[in-house]
Amino acid sequence: MNLLAVVWHYWIAVPLAAVAIIAIVATIAGYLQKVTYKRYPRD
Repeated sequence: MNLLAVVWHYWIAVPLAAVAIIAIVATIAGYLQKVTYKRYPRD
C-alpha cells in the first residue's frame, strides 16, 4: 500500500507542476500585454 501512495504522488505531481508553470507564464504574459497596450497604443 505504501508503494501505491508513492506512485500516486509522483503521477499527480506532473500535471500539477505543468498547470502551475502554465499559470505563471499566462499571468506574466497577461500583465505584459496589458502594460504594453497602455504604453504603446495602436494608432
